Amino acid sequence: MCIIFFKFDPRPASKNAYRLILAANRDELYNRPSKTADFWGTNSEILSGLDMEEGKEGGSWLGISKRGKLAALTNYLEGRPNPDAQGRGSLVSNFLTDNLDSFAYLRKVSSDGHLYNGFNLLTADFRANEDTLCYYGNKGSSEPIHLKAAGIYGLSNSLLETPWRKLQHGKQLFTTVVSKTLPPDGLVQELMHVLNNEELNTPDPAQESQGVGYSKAMLRALSAVCVRSPGYGTRTNTIILIDREGNVNFTERNMLNCDVNQWSTNSFHFKLQE
Repeated sequence: MCIIFFKFDPRPASKNAYRLILAANRDELYNRPSKTADFWGTNSEILSGLDMEEGKEGGSWLGISKRGKLAALTNYLEGRPNPDAQGRGSLVSNFLTDNLDSFAYLRKVSSDGHLYNGFNLLTADFRANEDTLCYYGNKGSSEPIHLKAAGIYGLSNSLLETPWRKLQHGKQLFTTVVSKTLPPDGLVQELMHVLNNEELNTPDPAQESQGVGYSKAMLRALSAVCVRSPGYGTRTNTIILIDREGNVNFTERNMLNCDVNQWSTNSFHFKLQE
């Protein structure tokens, strides 16, 4: 299902501040085939994990390019998704390889929104002269929106900023961490703690009413920032930091062998070609 917390601050006042701090969980079947984050595409300029599910190969849930394009996707919780709908992961991969800017791309996607099961899509362009971050959800407004600068946002499996208890709880934890002055490694470490918070946030009538068709046990599991249930849950944590100078710190922690006790962490560092 996935959850994303992010702080967007295009022109940070402090020298040590960040243009973007993003912390995200990927919740998925533990045995769904996928590739961990690595560089791919023309000149290996795109960094993301990739879906390897048959018929969905090459899709992604979160990625960034050296050209400063970033995209992130969450599914919209709905009881009876259409099994014949188009794969949503291509929405991320296509933006990262496309030349359209973030808002124009979402306008294009919005015209085809009905072809997909419910989703939320964030697209961004980080450039020397201007940073832009946009949002579109195909279960909400027909038009994408520009997100305001210097904002802290949360996105789960309803529309942007829908006040599910898990989102409010996680956003509060995230806000506390990003308000501190921490070195990059310390910031990443504390954000990983936020992403691995297994506290259940029940009851939550808003989440439960949207999840009609799911069992009570599953909705209860889904009420945590870090989801744990048999065979399904949080299997990837990702932190992306972009500093004032365009330096990117991308850290990904992945579950190994479908085992919640086995994890591997990889980090990538590069400078945007702004």
